[in-house]
Amino acid sequence: MFLVFVVTVFVLIAVVDFLHYRNLRCRAAAEWMTKAYGVCAVVTDLLPVVIAVTGLVIRDNSQGFMDFAMWGYWTWIITAIPRAIVVVFRHFGLHKTGAVLALAFLGLILWSTFYCRTALEVNEVVKTSDRLPRGFDGFRIVQLSDMHIGALANRDAEIRQIVETTNALHPDLVLFTGDLVNIRYTELDDEVMNLLRGFSAPVYCITGNHDVGVYVRDSVTLPVKRHIALFGERVQQMGWHLLQDTTLYLHRGGDSITLSGVSFDPALRKQQHDQNLPPTDLTKVYRETSDSIFNITMTHLPQIWEQIATTPYGDLTLAGHVHSMQSKINIFGHKFSPASLLYKRWSGRYEQDFHTLYINDGTGYVGFPMRVGAYPEITLFILKSCE
Repeated sequence: MFLVFVVTVFVLIAVVDFLHYRNLRCRAAAEWMTKAYGVCAVVTDLLPVVIAVTGLVIRDNSQGFMDFAMWGYWTWIITAIPRAIVVVFRHFGLHKTGAVLALAFLGLILWSTFYCRTALEVNEVVKTSDRLPRGFDGFRIVQLSDMHIGALANRDAEIRQIVETTNALHPDLVLFTGDLVNIRYTELDDEVMNLLRGFSAPVYCITGNHDVGVYVRDSVTLPVKRHIALFGERVQQMGWHLLQDTTLYLHRGGDSITLSGVSFDPALRKQQHDQNLPPTDLTKVYRETSDSIFNITMTHLPQIWEQIATTPYGDLTLAGHVHSMQSKINIFGHKFSPASLLYKRWSGRYEQDFHTLYINDGTGYVGFPMRVGAYPEITLFILKSCE
């Protein structure tokens, strides 16, 4: 649906440019003006086509191509769309209105790229439960998600900001709910791993769809299983703990709770945006786990929560994946995003009986280097036991 929308916008803008160029020629406008408009329209309107064709013919999704695609789409957005706004409104005699709207749109994109993209937002969530043992009363957990390291425009500075902001919250535990890398495990190079060792609390993570190698096109050289193994090795070298469809016990003050991790199944690559997913084998995740104590479950895909909520586990389920599609408006407490067209639950907190789901908006970005109102998020959870 989103792809259809993008293609439709591209086609409409190309049609507008063609009609306006023909109109300039028919009106015998200044030759330099006509040529300048034609060249500008052709160059920018062809950018998405060039990116798409290049993506079809290259052997693999290299870092260079991904950077070219991301900034190429961004260039098209800040040139083709404002120009189309001006042309359309000028056609109806609303020259000033078109100019103002085009400038407003351009300002929005620049703000989303150079401010909102890195303006970390810390959200505090209190989870109260009569199943939480006293020893974990006041326990502080920070959730991070969807860093997409390979897509970060200013990689080291952005990672450093995330680590420093997290440590300033004095967490007892850091949980990362998938999509640490963007395409391949090699994005975790020595410098990145050194930065990610900087968390002051133990870090537990799970795999997301971008972590398992399904976007590496050269699957002969680097098959999915090999990629997952190499990704796990580098995560371990950072001192992080990768939970792969398993549960462990956390102990504090003589009390215990459980922490579960649901790995992303590569078979779900084409279904990752579906509202209803095939049944997930949660029995192996919760194998030999007591169902009478408080449980935290990490899953990259929030859609899996519907299955988790039918079990005696998942008192607190943490998810990511959606990013609010990097576009969100908050008006008087009501959130609006194109993500709501694809997902039943797409951002923030949701409740069902004793089960709580929280979907973190992530800190990174994919496709285009900006966030339109969907600020990068760090979530601080404070666990409270009932009196």
